[in-house]
Amino acid sequence: MDLKEEEILGEAIDSHWYYTSKAEMMAAHLRGRSYKLLDVGAGSGWFSRWLLKNDVASRSTCVDIGYPKDSQTEINGKELCFKKAIDQSDADMILMMDVLEHVDDDVALLKSYLDKTPTGTGAFITVPAFQFLWSPHDEYLEHRRRYTIQSLTETVVGAGAHVQSIHYFYGGVFPIAMMVRLLNRITGRQGSDLRPHGKVVNSILAGICAVECYVMRANKIAGLSVVCLCSR
Repeated sequence: MDLKEEEILGEAIDSHWYYTSKAEMMAAHLRGRSYKLLDVGAGSGWFSRWLLKNDVASRSTCVDIGYPKDSQTEINGKELCFKKAIDQSDADMILMMDVLEHVDDDVALLKSYLDKTPTGTGAFITVPAFQFLWSPHDEYLEHRRRYTIQSLTETVVGAGAHVQSIHYFYGGVFPIAMMVRLLNRITGRQGSDLRPHGKVVNSILAGICAVECYVMRANKIAGLSVVCLCSR
């Protein structure tokens, strides 16, 4: 996750429709087991914390070159570690939540972490969708690219992994986002599109995404994110 977004949202991130919907979407894919997570490019570890709190993970190691030092804490009695780098991991699920779009060689980054884990380890990946949605939001967050199902599939296969499920998400709010991006181009607005919302707007957008979770695996058409579950 991007720390710039967390700085914008502050404490509102814990109830913001975009993050809570992404977490619920991820849990819909992963529920049924309690994973040992390797959260790559984790930033503050928001998604790991959410999964630990909601019993989708038994422990998590967050890796991010931005950490000043290695540290450790607990969430509901479960281990949560923060490390600047790792050599090997016994994790059975890698998280890359909006990470691959930040690097020049996405195949190499994904492969490097798959190679650090046992055969059969899964990877849950989200990336921003569709290059035509490129905007100052992407520039502010220092993205290199946006993806389609096809381009993310090529990245995953190139890294030596097998795609188990891939689809778009935030399809229900896709038309709204397109209008916002168009208005921003007209007005010249800079920076991130994310911002805190009032309870009514937040509830409506979260509700749209909650309904989408029931049919998301069939969405091969449109969305703001590409979501992939794969394994090495």
